[in-house]
This record gives sequence, C-alpha cells and structure tokens, in this order.
Amino acid sequence: MLECLKKIDKKATGIFAAGVLFGTAGIKILSSKDAKKAYTHVTAAVLRAKECVMKVATNVQENAEDIYAEAQQMNEERAMKEEEIGESQEKDKKSSKEEKE
Repeated sequence: MLECLKKIDKKATGIFAAGVLFGTAGIKILSSKDAKKAYTHVTAAVLRAKECVMKVATNVQENAEDIYAEAQQMNEERAMKEEEIGESQEKDKKSSKEEKE
C-alpha cells in the first residue's frame, strides 16, 4: 500500500485540489446576490446599448434609402435629357440632309 502512495504525484494532486476548491468558491461567488446584481446591471447596460445601436442603424438605413431614391431619380432625369438630345440631334441631321438635297 505504501508503494501506491509513493506513486501519487503530489504536485498534480495539489493542483487538482486547488482547482476543486477554487471552482467551488467560484460557483458560490458567481451565484451570490451581489453577483446577480452585477449581472443585472451589465445586462441592462447591454440592452441600452442595443437600443442606441438599433436607432443609429435605422437612421443609416433610412438615409441610404433616401440616397438610393434620389440617385434613381437623377438617372431617370439624365436618361430623359439624353433621349431629348438624341432626338434633337436626329432632327438636325434630317434637316441638314434635306437642305443638301
């Protein structure tokens, strides 16, 4: 039996025992009323931050939609102007051809 005790690694056993002790103490600390208050405060802060981020994201999305709508309108107006210019150039070409003939 003494040989079995000699084979036990005292350092590893001590580390294991310390881990069990700290783990048990840690569970007690983490489940205490003070810890629960801290968790509640942190959770409340995270929820407030989430609301702020969501407001900013909504604002950015609305601005992006406005910009997109204005860009589409600009492109439509530009296409109409180019179409008008193309039609007037065709008329000018036809009239200059008719004058030559």
